[in-house]
Amino acid sequence: MKKIDFNVPCCTNNGLLYIEQAIKNHKICGDGVFTKKCNEWMEKKFNAKKVLLTTSGTSALEVAALLCDVKPGDEVIMPSYTFCSTADAFVQRGCKIVFVDIRPDTMNIDENLIEKAITSKTKVICVVHYAGVSCDMDTIMDIAHRHNLKVVEDAAQGVMSCYKGRALGTIGDYGCYSFHETKNYSMGEGGAIVINTNIDDIEKAEIIREKGTNRSKFWRGQIDKYTWVDYGSSYLPSELNAAYLWAQLEVADDINNARLKIWNIYYRGLSGLMRGGGRTTEYSKRLYS
Repeated sequence: MKKIDFNVPCCTNNGLLYIEQAIKNHKICGDGVFTKKCNEWMEKKFNAKKVLLTTSGTSALEVAALLCDVKPGDEVIMPSYTFCSTADAFVQRGCKIVFVDIRPDTMNIDENLIEKAITSKTKVICVVHYAGVSCDMDTIMDIAHRHNLKVVEDAAQGVMSCYKGRALGTIGDYGCYSFHETKNYSMGEGGAIVINTNIDDIEKAEIIREKGTNRSKFWRGQIDKYTWVDYGSSYLPSELNAAYLWAQLEVADDINNARLKIWNIYYRGLSGLMRGGGRTTEYSKRLYS
C-alpha cells in the first residue's frame, strides 16, 4: 500500500538560496530584509493596513488578545470547534471562554447563536475560518458593532482565502495567520498578526512583539535609544524562517493553483464514494461544488 503523507511542507527553488543570503548578510535574527519583504507583500496582496510576522499562529493570537486589552473575568465568544490556541491566547489573560456551536455546512461559528451568548462581560468575538472557508462576516461584524465588541479573525488556515472580495484576516479588528509546517505556505513555525485598526495599535503591536521595547522605532531612527516601555514577549521570528517563507510568497499564486489542481485530482478520484450512498454533508457539497 502506498503511503500518503498528511502534509508535505512546501519548498521552492529559492528557499535555500535566500536562507544562505540571510546568513551571508550576518542578519539571522528578525526584522531583516526578508521579514520586511514578507510583511510588505501581505500588506499589498491582502490590502491590509499592517502585517507583522510572528513566531507562530499561536503567538499572533496572543498579540491580538493583548491588543484587545482583555482583563481577567472578561468573556470571549468563539466556536466550540477549533484548535486549542484560539482559546489559550485569551485564557492566558484570565478570560472566560464562551463556546458557541458551529454550522454543519461550513464548520464555522453559527452567527445566529452569537447574540444569545453576549453578556455585559463580553469583550471579544473570536471567529475561526475553518479550512479557509469564511464565516458570515457581515452578520458577525454587525453584531460586534452594535454591542461594541472587538473581532479577532483566527485565519490560520485562511491565507489567500477571501470573503466577498476581502482577504480573510482583514475584516475584523485583528487577523491571525499561521505558517506552520502543515499550512499551504510554511516557514516551519511562524505566523502573522494583521492590524486593521488605528496607528496606535500598530505601535503597540510592535512593542509587544519586541519584548515590550520600542526597538522598532529605534531601528527606524525615530529615537536615539530604545527602552522597555510595556509588556511584551519574544514574538519576532528568525530571519532564516522569513527567508524560507519569502521564497514561497514570491510564487504564492503558482502554489495555490498547483494545490487546487491536486485537490481536483483527489475529488475526481473519490467523488464516486460520495455518490455511492454515503451521507453527504452540506459542507462537502460546498467544497466539491
